[in-house]
Amino acid sequence: MGAKTQRELEIPDGIDVSIEGSLVKVKGEKGELSRDFTYPNISFKKEGSKVIINTSINNKQERAMIGTYQSHIKNMIKGISEGYTYRMKIIFSHFPMTLKQKENLIEINNFLGEKAPRYSKVVGDAKVDLGKEEVTIEGINKEEAGQTAANLELATRVKGKDIRVFQDGIYLTEKPK
Repeated sequence: MGAKTQRELEIPDGIDVSIEGSLVKVKGEKGELSRDFTYPNISFKKEGSKVIINTSINNKQERAMIGTYQSHIKNMIKGISEGYTYRMKIIFSHFPMTLKQKENLIEINNFLGEKAPRYSKVVGDAKVDLGKEEVTIEGINKEEAGQTAANLELATRVKGKDIRVFQDGIYLTEKPK
């Protein structure tokens, strides 16, 4: 086996990161996120204003997991400081669809003239703002906001018809960089 591998991640000002074993907590102005990163032979520690991710085994899987964990922690820090915003456009031609939010569900009525409503799940703490022609999804957790946008897009998928003719749906127009 080779030498041990490590990656460092700088913590910006105004962000507090605490590490308890494999549990990483990030606190900032918009809220708090925590995540458990359990994986064999990978450890975390905080030194000053840096998070250091170590592995005692230097093979391909461990190096890949270190990079993945580094990206997850970067996303947590960005979410706490800036947040994530997804914008979606409501498109219909013949049948005007209406959207209503009921707790953690979005009800889509009159999609392609269907009598039965379709439903889309709002994941976690994502906040959904329903407009006449646009839907805005905001959240501090990138995965929750992104999954909510994906659920909404999937709920309005056209089935059993020619998608070149029936282009109705709710489509993603802007996502965070």
